[in-house]
Amino acid sequence: MTRTPITVLTYGTFDLFHHGHVRLLQRLSQLGDELIVGCSTDEFNDIKGKRCVMPFSQRREVLEACRYVTRVIPEETWEQKRSDIVNHNVSIFAMGDDWTGHFDDLGDLTRVLYLPRTPDVSTTELKTRIQQRVSAA
Repeated sequence: MTRTPITVLTYGTFDLFHHGHVRLLQRLSQLGDELIVGCSTDEFNDIKGKRCVMPFSQRREVLEACRYVTRVIPEETWEQKRSDIVNHNVSIFAMGDDWTGHFDDLGDLTRVLYLPRTPDVSTTELKTRIQQRVSAA
């Protein structure tokens, strides 16, 4: 009897890829056989009011180069998560714990997990530190 592969799905913007992203993706990859990452497109980030330093094509390229990631798909809408879970036969939907409770409704389709964020690092904090250094120069 063959075992059904465990597919893990997560989403994010992944701007200014840093060690917190690496650690999250590593932990997620350890939960299953395949890790699919939905990377927010530039157009979707505009809808969310997010401004990225790196365009989608570059963020996607970085994610595809990460050894923990099996596949990268574009995240274009909030609503696509349900169809992505079904279409990719997802066993586990996982996000950082800053999203705790936001995706519990997906529990009727798959297991929903929220993992702790890496302490003392965030893209927002990195952007702030960069801006402070530029302003001080």
